[in-house]
Amino acid sequence: MTSKQRAYLRGLANTMEPILHVGKDGVNENMVKQLDDALEARELIKGTVLQNCPLSAREAVDALCEAANAQPVQSIGNRFVIYRARKDDPRIVLP
Repeated sequence: MTSKQRAYLRGLANTMEPILHVGKDGVNENMVKQLDDALEARELIKGTVLQNCPLSAREAVDALCEAANAQPVQSIGNRFVIYRARKDDPRIVLP
């Protein structure tokens, strides 16, 4: 993914509300399943890492992206953005 594509996705995610919350259990199978379903429906999601999580936002996004075969877009503070194009009929067209 190029920096131009990443900037485009960051712009799209700017107005989104976080839908994925990583808590004290960290990254587990249920969270990966939830992420997979959300990415198939939306392609681009924003998430947060709660204060009681043992992982940093960077560690959590790396683990989630590896498990879901997705691309990390951004990780700032306790928030992160993840992108994965849909297999059939992708909505977001990267520049």
